Amino acid sequence: MSQQQGQQSAPQPGQQQGAPRVVVLDVNETLSDLSPLDDAFVEVGLGAHERQAWFAGVLRDGFGLGLAGASAAFADVASGALRVRLLESGTPAEEVEQKVETVMGRFSTLRVHPDVPPGIRALRAAGLRIVTLTNGSTSVAEGLLERAGLRDHLDLLLSVEDAPAWKPAASAYEHALEECGVEAHEAMLVAVHPWDIDGAARAGLRTGWVDRSGRGAYPAYLRAPELSAPSLAELAGDLLTAELK
Repeated sequence: MSQQQGQQSAPQPGQQQGAPRVVVLDVNETLSDLSPLDDAFVEVGLGAHERQAWFAGVLRDGFGLGLAGASAAFADVASGALRVRLLESGTPAEEVEQKVETVMGRFSTLRVHPDVPPGIRALRAAGLRIVTLTNGSTSVAEGLLERAGLRDHLDLLLSVEDAPAWKPAASAYEHALEECGVEAHEAMLVAVHPWDIDGAARAGLRTGWVDRSGRGAYPAYLRAPELSAPSLAELAGDLLTAELK
């Protein structure tokens, strides 16, 4: 995008916009496949089905802290929520810490979804800047991308640990914009989570929803994404095709 284009005012809703200057990728579940954590939950005596409820609870508590004007590292909230779940399940107190370490240690072995590498490579080949913005740590994101052979395709790895609050607080997205040196309408947040899409849209960013279920089950009470596709690879293709129109 030329300097003149970058200085234009923000496009109006529905206006054809072409490609953004920066694509901001969420990490947990958008890039990473968390399903292997199901086995870890079974290993520590919990049900595989409990993993999703635990992760939802981690997000709930992280969001709640933000609303209260506080913040905490993702790992601290996740570990704390897991301790509670283990104790409530009847796990002896002396076994809890080892089991927490078993589950949390699996984050360092997670892989990306199969559609992620072609999607990131397509965006990079088109000359777009790509960054991550996670509610987790940059070290976990870096390890994930290194295992996938994708680290060199990313310009920056950003975390809300360096921002006032977790996404979807506006301050989290504003932190990313400041680090990237772009205006909100020059960046597109890509995520699988509708709440993340909504938060980014309210902060003025463009948005792309990766709907891996392919069912289009997006909540009507949240701001709709500009683009949606069943995979990151297809969303990248749609975005780059739109730029050529």
